[in-house]
Amino acid sequence: MQLALAGRATSALVATLAFLAVACSDAVGPDSTSGPDAAAARGTSKKQPSPTPLPAPTPPPPDLSNPLIGMSLYVNPSSKAAAQASAWRSTRPADALQMDKIAAQPSAKWFGDWNTDVRADVDRAVGTAAIAGTVPVLVAYNIPQRDCGGFSAGGSNNPDGYRAWISAVATGIGARRAIVILEPDALAGMDCLSATDQTTRTSLIKYAVNTLRANGGTSVYIDAGHSHWHSASTMATRLINAGVATANGFSLNVSNFYYTSEQATYGDAISALAGGRHYVIDTSRNGLGSAGDALWCNPDGRALGDRPTTATGRSLADAYLWIKVAGESDGSCNGNPAAGTWMAEYALGLAQRAAY
Repeated sequence: MQLALAGRATSALVATLAFLAVACSDAVGPDSTSGPDAAAARGTSKKQPSPTPLPAPTPPPPDLSNPLIGMSLYVNPSSKAAAQASAWRSTRPADALQMDKIAAQPSAKWFGDWNTDVRADVDRAVGTAAIAGTVPVLVAYNIPQRDCGGFSAGGSNNPDGYRAWISAVATGIGARRAIVILEPDALAGMDCLSATDQTTRTSLIKYAVNTLRANGGTSVYIDAGHSHWHSASTMATRLINAGVATANGFSLNVSNFYYTSEQATYGDAISALAGGRHYVIDTSRNGLGSAGDALWCNPDGRALGDRPTTATGRSLADAYLWIKVAGESDGSCNGNPAAGTWMAEYALGLAQRAAY
């Protein structure tokens, strides 16, 4: 009996000692009982390293598709060309038919410091096009120090005024669809400005891009001059600084006469240096090309170019547009009227010399 009790006591003692050994082992850790690892396990010294964070997700590439494909562009039934054709219909019927070539095509509507209520004017233009089931082409032309005092001098008085003006344009467009050509000649022609004013101009164009693109239905193209003005690398740099990555692309040949093929080659070169952005080309008066680099103000002998279309057959050219209104003066050169003034006989010549 005593031996049995002693045996049970011994067994109990052995079990208790084994239990304590396991408990101590768990408290210290499975691999060591001293040193920095043991201290870390006990939480008395070195902190355990934080888990490696997951890498930030890669942002999606920019949308490089053509947002204009298939759009029906707005044709103004009350344009100056339409009114002229109507006025000539009975007395100059052959000339009226020529003028119909201009009146039948969609042309851009320009907005600038001559608009006393630009929000209301843009709203009216976009609303009229929307009712017709079409999309308008608008030109924002109000950058401070516009045209550096040239034939189209003017623009907003200061940067804050321009920002407010652009915001009003964006509000006028709203959620409806529109194409905006942003500030013709502003980047290509900014060499006349001081370095500080050039920086300001670039920042204003970037502001305009972001403000206009906040409207989901607005497509924005920053003007980039033409192939006889600056190298592709210079224009690509200026476009990048002005926010072309946020815009749909850039515009070429606005109010000029260079052949479409020449501008497309230039546009492709800029695109290759500017993130693959697309472009549009003004073909309103380039049917016979330029009369010479120095002859850009109402030159004689020019012709209407390709009709506006969003089916250009070129992967980077989103559209051929009539951004300059064919028949409106380039400026008061050689006895011609002020910029924007309708010139019926000049318009007639453009139509008569067209290839169609």
